[in-house]
Amino acid sequence: MTIALAADHAGFALKDALADWLRAEGHEVLDLGTNGPESVDYPRFGSLLAEAVADGRATRGIAVCGSGIGISISVNRNPACRCALVNEPLSAALAREHNDANVIALGARLTGIDLAKACVTAFLSTDFAGGRHQRRVDLLSAPTGA
Repeated sequence: MTIALAADHAGFALKDALADWLRAEGHEVLDLGTNGPESVDYPRFGSLLAEAVADGRATRGIAVCGSGIGISISVNRNPACRCALVNEPLSAALAREHNDANVIALGARLTGIDLAKACVTAFLSTDFAGGRHQRRVDLLSAPTGA
């Protein structure tokens, strides 16, 4: 599975640690930056990640900023992406199972590496349940939501 990762300056260290771990786990990683502490704009990196998922270069994505909030908003601007801000493994699993999330966002200032790995593991190992959830996911992509 190819997993795209992107972060701003507040999230680059967590992104880099997750990228190394994912490679060691056998995943292909598409690292979209940033790669240092210099201030950058999270919307740019959220957009890059969303494009990679939308155009099929990546199956799933992981977005990281200080809180996870800003970059998740940026990713969700792309109608092909369903990005969920997660703080623990259950929300990561439910984002996949109920919402068919293809991207998760993590807050580097709120989530340590062990908890982030647990969230990513839940995200990558949970299947979408379909059924009654499919109708709702379809509505997320409808221009009017109805």
